[in-house]
Amino acid sequence: MKQYTYYILLFILTSLLSCKNREVNYITYYNRVNEIDSIYRMANKPAQAIKKFKKLFQKYEPKNQELTEEYKTYIKLADQYHKNFGGKKSLYKLIILVAPYPNEYKKLYPLCKKYGIDSLEADQKVVDWKKSLNKRLIDSFSIAMIRDQEGRPENIALVNKNIEKNADLFFWTFEHYGFPDGQKIGRLGNNDIFIAMPTLLSHMIGSKKYPEFRKKLFEYVKSGNCSPQEYALMSDTYDYYRNTAVRYSLRNNNEDSVRINRNRKSIGLPSIKHSSKIRKDKIKKK
Repeated sequence: MKQYTYYILLFILTSLLSCKNREVNYITYYNRVNEIDSIYRMANKPAQAIKKFKKLFQKYEPKNQELTEEYKTYIKLADQYHKNFGGKKSLYKLIILVAPYPNEYKKLYPLCKKYGIDSLEADQKVVDWKKSLNKRLIDSFSIAMIRDQEGRPENIALVNKNIEKNADLFFWTFEHYGFPDGQKIGRLGNNDIFIAMPTLLSHMIGSKKYPEFRKKLFEYVKSGNCSPQEYALMSDTYDYYRNTAVRYSLRNNNEDSVRINRNRKSIGLPSIKHSSKIRKDKIKKK
């Protein structure tokens, strides 16, 4: 009987590990985030949204996208409605998720204090996080950011040469480290150079390797390393300069909203109307 119980437990453990380690498609996650966000933001049902967020974050490692800030939204809603969100453990995770944006985590001080995390402990979490960043990639992308601006806009030959150099850096990084997101390199490079990843990605439309680059980047959207916003901005920039219909419309235009919203959903972006509501809410808070 004991041996039988042992095998059952072993089977359950193996199944759980295999589920946890399986590849997940973060486009599904992003679309689910958008659905849940609309439940509380548009339908005004925060209690229902809290439950659904909790279930989602049990299945996926949370992101905290710049637009929706879904994990921060979940924790703040749960705190407001006195629901268990995981306390310190979840707040530590949130601190690290917002750490790439300079001083953004300090806005969490009052909430952290409420759950027994003082400002010094929060600061230390960010210090430790910074130590974990990939110094080699920070050096490389600090140089890439400077190189990206050299010769613009007059010296076209130099600009094109530097675009190819940065494309080669991206492909080398993909091969050795994956996508250089904020959790690998942060947002501030050497000498406080702001590593504007959307700018670097958008300028890849001028590379001869762009078709291959775009295909590779879409893989990182699916894996959760590249945000849908970054991918969409690059694609829209390409469409704009090719004088074709933009696909995702991150900037305002009068094109077919049905087509655009369908394209947005295909990569995990909220609809035009939903995005507008999120931005308006952020402006109100500020």
